[in-house]
Amino acid sequence: MGVPVLSSEVETRPSCGTRYERQAWRAGHRRVAGVDEVGRGALFGPVLAGAVILNPADRIRGLQDSKRLSSQQRETLAAEIRRRALAWALGSVDAAEIDRINIYQASRLAMRKAVLELDLSPDLLLVDALRLDLPIPQVSIIHGDALSISIAAASILAKVERDALMREWDGRFPQYELARNKGYPTPAHRAKLQEHGPTPLHRRSYAPVAAAAALHSLASGGLLLPFPEGEEQRQESLADALPRRSKSPIFSDSNSR
Repeated sequence: MGVPVLSSEVETRPSCGTRYERQAWRAGHRRVAGVDEVGRGALFGPVLAGAVILNPADRIRGLQDSKRLSSQQRETLAAEIRRRALAWALGSVDAAEIDRINIYQASRLAMRKAVLELDLSPDLLLVDALRLDLPIPQVSIIHGDALSISIAAASILAKVERDALMREWDGRFPQYELARNKGYPTPAHRAKLQEHGPTPLHRRSYAPVAAAAALHSLASGGLLLPFPEGEEQRQESLADALPRRSKSPIFSDSNSR
């Protein structure tokens, strides 16, 4: 089955809808997965991606770009997506890996992980802006989270889960106000970096973090703020404990790969 010809131009007034999904469904694709990531611009923590296969017969109302929704709206919609989507999954890449391979490649890797975690094998990917190293037909849509409900659903799940991680980490590193800034480079977060130096979960390849690390390395004889005792293992288990996928009752195991 070929890739449907879908228009991915930037619209003057983006409107989130089912245009891309309808074209794909009409072309014969049954399992269309929207894929998106959150956290690319953050200074702290992972980049986290979502992948969602919506049910064509069960439209979830209110799906749109996660950035246009309130926290409560995202939480409500995320619960609906988990309950009603044919399949959903999450993938993440931590700060150390981001520093090693760069944020562009880390974003693609997180998206790839999310797709591979799906309990149903998608036959088409709708991806926000990027292309993935996967042998699956795919369409890259500029501003896809504002145009495609499948991509919007993926962005909502990823945003809700990443925000939950930030609230957890805020309890361990309260001086950075992560529950408020979600790890992004707000003026207050930058000021806290300068004051306290970076944690092991800050991205050293990002300029504000690198500058703070250099400042505190000089001031402390080369020491950076460490994890509290046992915290590194706890953070790994915390990330692993987050929900990663939902098995769909719609398709049997024999049809899911």
